[in-house]
Amino acid sequence: MEEKGYTQDGTVDIRGRPVLASKTGRWKACAFLVGYEAFERMAFYGIASNLVNYLTTQLHEDTVSSVRNVTNWSGSVWITPILGAYIADSYLGRFWTFTISSLIYVLGMVLLTMAVSLKSLKPTCMNGVCNKASKLQISFFYTSLYIIAIGAGGTKPNISTFGADQFDDFNPSDKKLKVSFFNWWMFSSFLGALVATIGLVYIQENLGWGLGYGIPTVGLLLSLFLFYIGTPMYRHKARSTKSPARDLVQVLITAFRNRKLSLPGNPSELHEFEIQQYISTGKRQVQHTPMFRFLDKAAIKENNRVSENSGSNPACTVTQVEGTKLVFGMMLIWVVTLIPSSIWAQINTLFVKQGTTMDRRIGPDFQVPAASLGSFVTLSMLLFVPMYDRFFVPLMRKKTGNPRGISLLQRLAIGYMIQVAAVGIAYCVEVRRMHVIKVHHAMNPKDIVPMNIFWLLPQYVLLGIADVFNASGLLEFFYDQSPQDMQSLGTTFFTSGIGIGNFLNSFLVTMVDKITGMGGRKSWIGDNLNDCHLDYFYAFLLLISTLNLGGFFWASSKYIYKTELDHSEAFTQMDLKPLDTTTLGLQV
Repeated sequence: MEEKGYTQDGTVDIRGRPVLASKTGRWKACAFLVGYEAFERMAFYGIASNLVNYLTTQLHEDTVSSVRNVTNWSGSVWITPILGAYIADSYLGRFWTFTISSLIYVLGMVLLTMAVSLKSLKPTCMNGVCNKASKLQISFFYTSLYIIAIGAGGTKPNISTFGADQFDDFNPSDKKLKVSFFNWWMFSSFLGALVATIGLVYIQENLGWGLGYGIPTVGLLLSLFLFYIGTPMYRHKARSTKSPARDLVQVLITAFRNRKLSLPGNPSELHEFEIQQYISTGKRQVQHTPMFRFLDKAAIKENNRVSENSGSNPACTVTQVEGTKLVFGMMLIWVVTLIPSSIWAQINTLFVKQGTTMDRRIGPDFQVPAASLGSFVTLSMLLFVPMYDRFFVPLMRKKTGNPRGISLLQRLAIGYMIQVAAVGIAYCVEVRRMHVIKVHHAMNPKDIVPMNIFWLLPQYVLLGIADVFNASGLLEFFYDQSPQDMQSLGTTFFTSGIGIGNFLNSFLVTMVDKITGMGGRKSWIGDNLNDCHLDYFYAFLLLISTLNLGGFFWASSKYIYKTELDHSEAFTQMDLKPLDTTTLGLQV
């Protein structure tokens, strides 16, 4: 179809017809998608960045409960994409899964705006003192939050993957544009977060929570309208298998049944289709790797098996086996991303509560909302994404020959090292705050520590720089390394890692509070942050993040990148084109 101007990767329009490369996809289509991402991030961070303050000041929850509830909700927002990705890959496709889920998301935003606006749905206040929220009010508030989490389950894994689908992997110019896509996708995400942490947080605390939640709700509706205007320009990946997860199960079952058989000495003797089979079906053949060799037994050919099993246990192809290996390999990397995600959860929880105890004045009349310091995370991201994409990548590309400049796992390693440094600085700043508290005897819960809130800036900025390497790198890694038919589900490795990291943080905060508060002792994380030991908790986070960094280096040294056969050259030279030019993650 290439000579007729159609896309070479088999993408179709919304009606299933082949699409012209010149009139669809690329950035002309992605322009409609990044607008939604910016408004969705504005809505999410408009809630998440200041939710801990709403729970403590409006619903009167204690510090540990509010931190736990914020991270549990954030964890749910990031974990539900597993279901949304499965539905997209197996049944509805990315476009329709996103469409339905985005409407659920907007419904949750409308209900949440009602919960903080209508007098009957929020605690009444007189003279600055609010009554305790009723069970109905609490139930309505949290129901709204978790409806948003359900909606996010279908939007998060599919909108970014749908954007990546707009670039043809078999077109060299498209493939080059796709390298920049994930960086600029995260840029739009950061832009939405910046508006939330600077503007919406201020509006919530000074002009009203209803207005602070209503603005992103209207913005989300507008972005959906723009998204649907771009429908004629979108490319859709046709699903080549009804249930892509079935291959994983089949490989595991077949490998187990063949566990007593011996593997052939040469991998080429394993079962695989002819290249013509992949060309005609539009699927890609994956090169054999030595990882997880026990799975190779699923691809032992019929004539090498015991006869009694040959009829009931058909062989899997090497490509099917390698798809399962990819999932196992990504799981290995995924595990060592959980601690970094739990560190990130501090930005919207303990960092905010810590900031409320400090001097936030700028001039005689203006007071900085503690949650607004999160904007410096976003600002550092916005500054460094263009620098990374326009300067760092071309510079490193010349030195390494890698189209990405450095390998994906090298990128993650740099980000995690910066994050460990940020935790170390957070610990030092908290030690300083505790010292000032003792010197000035500011130990009452309402005492303002005579220490400027901008002492917290370095940790926020460093976490932002770290995320330039981590967020885009992880999203791109899990998308690129996923089996061809499971790229939405593969992207949920990214979202679920953040979700589990939030749940892990909730668990850590709860356990540290219980253990350190046993026997009438002072808890490290108390309601009165001026009379507890938050510095000890930060030291604990520094220890586990350092140990986790060592685990990441080990996992990266074991990982082997996916390599696929380039069908565009299949008839001439049958070249194997690796997606990453390095074989091992941290090799230089």
